[in-house]
Amino acid sequence: MAPRPDLDLSAMGVFGRLVQVAAMLDPASEAVFARHGLRRGEFDVLAALRRPGPPYALIPSEMAAELMMSRAGMTSRVDRLEAAGLVERSLDPDDRRSFRITLTDKGLRVVDAALGEHAVRLAELSPHLTHEQSRALEDALRTLTRKLSR
Repeated sequence: MAPRPDLDLSAMGVFGRLVQVAAMLDPASEAVFARHGLRRGEFDVLAALRRPGPPYALIPSEMAAELMMSRAGMTSRVDRLEAAGLVERSLDPDDRRSFRITLTDKGLRVVDAALGEHAVRLAELSPHLTHEQSRALEDALRTLTRKLSR
């Protein structure tokens, strides 16, 4: 490509590498999730429910906000997880107009197994970054995520 002195192309290198890394990580991550009967989006829902601890329950709007997705998209994921016996819906005791989504015992076992395998796989990459590089990368990506989700 011919040089473009009128443009600052430095961001293309940063974001191009980010896309490359994500593309390389994605198939291996999907394989981990598939071994546990999950797709990435379903794993994300289960992990969101797991994160706050017992009773492993959230209302759909909380999950949608945390996962930065529409409530309609969230509903279809929850439907699949409920059919698989990994989550259950119940009326929210604090607001009877809303539902609470809760991990079942089976869902907790599945997400813990998938999370463990996924974490081990990602930890294998950690030695290639210093602690400072890891923190700086995480901070930078968090900033970009916030900016893009507005």
